[in-house]
Amino acid sequence: MLINSVIIILREVLEAALIISVLLAVSQKLQLSKQWLVAALIAGLIGAAVYAINLKMVSMAFEGSGQEIINANLHLLIYGFIFFLVAILKGKPYHRLTLLAMTSCVAVASIREGSEIIIYIHGFFAIPDLFLPVIIGSIIGMGIGISVGVLFYYLIVNMSFNNGIRLVLFLLILIAGGMIIQATQLLIQADIISSQLPLWDSSSIIDERSLFGQLLYALIGYESTPTATQVYCYITSLILMTFIANRTLKRFKLSHAS
Repeated sequence: MLINSVIIILREVLEAALIISVLLAVSQKLQLSKQWLVAALIAGLIGAAVYAINLKMVSMAFEGSGQEIINANLHLLIYGFIFFLVAILKGKPYHRLTLLAMTSCVAVASIREGSEIIIYIHGFFAIPDLFLPVIIGSIIGMGIGISVGVLFYYLIVNMSFNNGIRLVLFLLILIAGGMIIQATQLLIQADIISSQLPLWDSSSIIDERSLFGQLLYALIGYESTPTATQVYCYITSLILMTFIANRTLKRFKLSHAS
């Protein structure tokens, strides 16, 4: 149970930690205030608690597919905020919009991941023999996830401005693609998108339950058995985000050249 808790909580924390670390690095590179993070986390934690408390009602919505549909929409919202952020990430006239996009992105990510953590831990309240191992495993998983986020943050902020921005845009492209593939999977589970046979099975190469597999899941939405629809949506997302990111990168180069 301890190992299961480590893996489950690590998966949830890693996603949020990577998003937060990258966006904090953006604040550092653009010399923006970091106070937005406090507001985002408070809003996210409140939203996560409300979501978890109303889980039964949520699950019964949409003919029993409410949780999958809402979670899919949360992933799509995160994708939308990342897309918007990448599109406007270019200078002082857009700093307020940048802060708004980052705040919204982290708040929604906190609702999504925070609610899953609350729901998981709450499920063991009435099982004393398992509750302590679950808490210990959750703390370990949380610690690993936060540590990875801190590592990414310092990696970016210690790079030169141009290289740091390149890495930020690259990571945001991957994270956005991960949001799309996860949203697609949830919509398949809700029978909104038709279920298909997987194109391949890479679990023998990279196990989703391994630390590396969890990191890839958080960063790129790694799925060892993706369907054709998931692959199509993922590639389309990468192409679209790369196009927008290249335009943004050119604006940064022009502003620094001038």
